[in-house]
Amino acid sequence: MAVTAEQVKELREKTGVGMMDCKNALSQSDGDFEKAIQILREKGLSAAAKKSDRSTNEGRIFTALNSDKTQGVILEVNCETDFVSGNDQFIEFGQSVANALLNSSINQVENLGEAEVAGRKISDILPDKILKLGEKISFKRLQKVEDKNVAEYVHMNGKIGVIVSFNTQVSEEMGRGVAMHVAAINPPYIRREEVPSADLETERSVIKAQVLKEGKPEAIVDKIVEGKLGRFYKENCLLEQDFVKDSEVVIKNYLPEGSTINQSIRFSLG
Repeated sequence: MAVTAEQVKELREKTGVGMMDCKNALSQSDGDFEKAIQILREKGLSAAAKKSDRSTNEGRIFTALNSDKTQGVILEVNCETDFVSGNDQFIEFGQSVANALLNSSINQVENLGEAEVAGRKISDILPDKILKLGEKISFKRLQKVEDKNVAEYVHMNGKIGVIVSFNTQVSEEMGRGVAMHVAAINPPYIRREEVPSADLETERSVIKAQVLKEGKPEAIVDKIVEGKLGRFYKENCLLEQDFVKDSEVVIKNYLPEGSTINQSIRFSLG
């Protein structure tokens, strides 16, 4: 019987085995999924098939930049144990995938399998890696950035990764320093204009209630509230924070004149 692309896709998702192997197994089994899985197991692909339902709570964050540092990608690759996440083969595979995505038009993790490494689709390479490493491997999320300048930083054995983009060229040391700051502090916003008005009003109301409770004169309450909001911005907005490597310098002043941060993306494992 003729095997449909939908059947192949379903078997591949169920087993984690490559497309062509799934297609051949379905052809041999006349479309019977259970027989097709048995065929795959007999061919030595059983390890990948058996691991398809396992959870992947470990892994690493990978980043990649193009040669002129105008494009960047950040990717989370998961596995089952911390032991495998530190394996050289796993690290090499994850980095090769990040590099491949950098040079492709794919920007959704659902389509990641279509990207190619050394002429082979990632979806076809993945089962081989599962067999060699003995654990399920999956891709959780990815994001790509394009700007005048992009910097990267990976921390804690790949548990945290950051890419930051700038509107102008900055030195490699400066870009990495800002990315390191984001990894350490994890500010929710880049600039105060990004704080949602509803959140800001909530914060203002909380501060005002605290000030009134302290018995401050009504005439100066609003001024005190705005002063405390400045502290809120400093704690939550990247550009207004003290640089983690030098608390005497504010991030926006650390950057060259005319430079600012356009995007800041931080992935933490899990």
